[in-house]
Amino acid sequence: MRRDAARWGVEEGYEDARGGWRASPPATVETIVDAMSGGSEVGPPESPVLFVHPGHPAAVDGPARLTLEDGAEIAVDGGLPPDLPFGYHTLARLDDGAETTVVAGPGRACLPGNAPAWGWAVQLYALRSSRSWGMGDLGDLAELGRWSAGDLGAGLLLVNPLHAALPGLPQTASPYFPSSRRFRNPLYLRVEDVPGAGDLEPGLDDLAAAGRALNREPRIDRDAVFRLKMDALGRLWQGFPGDPDFDRYCREDGAALEGFATFSVLATTHGRGWRNWPEGHRHPDRSEVAAFKAEHADDVRFHQWLQWLVDGQLRAASEAVPVVHDLAVGVDPDGVDAWLWQDSFALGMKVGAPPDEFNTQGQDWGLPPFDPWKLRSAAYLPFVQTIRAALRHAGGLRLDHVMGLFRLFWIPEGVSAAEGAYVRYPAADLLDIVALESHRAGAYVVGEDLGTVEREVRAELAVRNVLSYRLVWFEDGPPAGYPVQALAAVTTHDLPTVAGLWTGSDLEDQRRIGLEPNEESTEGIRRRLAETLGLAPDAPPDDVVAGTCGLLASAPSMLLTSSLDDALAVTERPNMPGTTDQWPNWSIPLPLPLEEIEADPRPRRIADLLRRSPGGESSG
Repeated sequence: MRRDAARWGVEEGYEDARGGWRASPPATVETIVDAMSGGSEVGPPESPVLFVHPGHPAAVDGPARLTLEDGAEIAVDGGLPPDLPFGYHTLARLDDGAETTVVAGPGRACLPGNAPAWGWAVQLYALRSSRSWGMGDLGDLAELGRWSAGDLGAGLLLVNPLHAALPGLPQTASPYFPSSRRFRNPLYLRVEDVPGAGDLEPGLDDLAAAGRALNREPRIDRDAVFRLKMDALGRLWQGFPGDPDFDRYCREDGAALEGFATFSVLATTHGRGWRNWPEGHRHPDRSEVAAFKAEHADDVRFHQWLQWLVDGQLRAASEAVPVVHDLAVGVDPDGVDAWLWQDSFALGMKVGAPPDEFNTQGQDWGLPPFDPWKLRSAAYLPFVQTIRAALRHAGGLRLDHVMGLFRLFWIPEGVSAAEGAYVRYPAADLLDIVALESHRAGAYVVGEDLGTVEREVRAELAVRNVLSYRLVWFEDGPPAGYPVQALAAVTTHDLPTVAGLWTGSDLEDQRRIGLEPNEESTEGIRRRLAETLGLAPDAPPDDVVAGTCGLLASAPSMLLTSSLDDALAVTERPNMPGTTDQWPNWSIPLPLPLEEIEADPRPRRIADLLRRSPGGESSG
């Protein structure tokens, strides 16, 4: 007899992007339930986590001992204290020793303290300067921040995910397919800013010259950047004398950092695909992994050092203006997070999206989802660590595909994206964790709520102070009707740029590489834009960009962003969903180096349009 799918949170149908009902394939539903239940008829386990908010006392069954996060102990009987400090505490029953994790938090995330504010959305790898080694780096981010805040009055920079990729070659281009969401990509290091770099001249000069020569290439060559930077960083590591701050960083990040570094050396030794490694190295808790780590201690230390360097340069790059980081919805199944947390992932499944107006065949992102029941049994520790790491040195955090906190579209291996089914997640618990970590970091949260969104989701996000994400391309009404509690923009990395849409080149690109674009919808946006702005069909793209940003400036939303791609009238979008090698995804540099961008009048024109006074009016 078929098990109850609803009991495991597996939905047997959903409302599609056009409002119609689409049934989930029964075989898909059964496969997903089997994966979560292990074939057992027993239902999901009881939760080992209790969430509490100020003013809402929680009952306790019998006498117990509450150990606070700071180590203090409180005897409780009948109920928890109503004024618990925010944090993660441990409740142990005195009769049998059973433990419950108590998460005490505000229930609501922080809101932007500098609203209304505007800023650039930028693909950092694309932001090359005369000092870059073939791709934008954290030194470039620092300079962009100084110029944007100091000269243009920007209040934020929204960057692509800076998550760590798998080590070695080839380097993964997509920032949304990371090895780890807890650690960051050392390709973004400015080598000359690493301590000791000045002592390596002239040897470093040759590598720097080769790196800067890559700036002339029409596409980002991450493999070439990787070879040069790892050569330079390896030399610098050999001369590293040690630093108390590095030692402190290693102690504070503890087992997580050590696990990341150990995996990096294992992957360099055995190659990619940890499920094909020698048996003793396939799980982080094996004794063989501990022996390997001891045997390769210097190499492990090197990867810890790289993360320390990235952390320091990111902190410095975030000083001039708040940086809003982007959290990918998942991780590479061959990566370190999937290896370390393999007991919490559904590794036989992939996350994606059902068909919609812009992606008529659906999307398979190749990312394994967390199993909601195993995640809860782990007291949500993987999720806590992921959110906390993403908020480090951040002014804000954009949650890619925020609906994933409520439900995710699971696709069993071997079936198409259109044959997936939705799986429910414990949204209240996950949002409580997001709110607590937001409070601790003093950073706001933006939820990317595009595509197929349930009505209740946006209402719940608003109650939780998670900002909505509104795009001119997606909204039927004018920006003046957007919500206040939102980040508003024209487009995003997966959608046409203004110039690409206006000139028709984006549709031409899609046809040329064999996609099936939704031409009616795209042309409808173009017609609506022309009518709203009163522009002739042959209006220059720069004027269309300015008109669209002027329209965006009428939004009462707390935050506004324009992409640097639009400010420079770029026609190619950064990513073309549904493609692999047909399009240079995540590899298209901006057409001008940073120094010339700063001197170009077009970005300043956009800044003048988007910069607003505290009353919400444009100052342009």
